[in-house]
Amino acid sequence: MANTKVAIIAANGSLFDAYKVFNVATAAAASDAEVGIFFTFEGLNLIHKEAHKNLPLPEGKEHFEEGFKQANVPSIEELVGIAQELNIKIIACQMTMDVMNLEMEAFIDGIEVGGAASFIEYAKDANITLSF
Repeated sequence: MANTKVAIIAANGSLFDAYKVFNVATAAAASDAEVGIFFTFEGLNLIHKEAHKNLPLPEGKEHFEEGFKQANVPSIEELVGIAQELNIKIIACQMTMDVMNLEMEAFIDGIEVGGAASFIEYAKDANITLSF
């Protein structure tokens, strides 16, 4: 996937959303694609230092937790680390941070903070765009 650019919007904050975002992003980056993720609204939980360790499962889906363990699926914390190792661009939405009164220090290391215009600039020539 060399010469491929992937732009992802992460706007939801459950455990399922985190797996969708980081599974697709890390698979693309491992295939030599350039990947950027824009985290906004509840999606900011996926990169929050504490919140990403305890993301909720959708109601009635608690049985998936055991399935993740049995299938040796990496934790979200591990996937975040893999994303960082693969140089995935992580952009936290400035507007949402302002609305929620969150500071950059609340998030994992290595993020960028930018508005929607920053993400649009990144995504304007993407080959693949996704939203979760």
